[in-house]
Amino acid sequence: MTGYDPIELKRIRWRSRRGLLELDLVLEKFFAGPFERLSPAEIDAYRSLLDLPDTDFLDVVNGKADLDDPEQMAIVAILRSL
Repeated sequence: MTGYDPIELKRIRWRSRRGLLELDLVLEKFFAGPFERLSPAEIDAYRSLLDLPDTDFLDVVNGKADLDDPEQMAIVAILRSL
């Protein structure tokens, strides 16, 4: 994960703490493994997912909704596999 500021990565982790336990559990698994292998472009796509309200984000992760952005959906596919 070269090319990304360590302070910004900490901010991303902090912003990933959500208000829904079910979503938090998925994101914890994400940070325990797949997140470390993301490219800077994939991290940017993940950061944009963090702008979603918690319930919308959970619906996307649970497969109840999809997004139009293919880069975001690539990250969602990782989250759905956890």
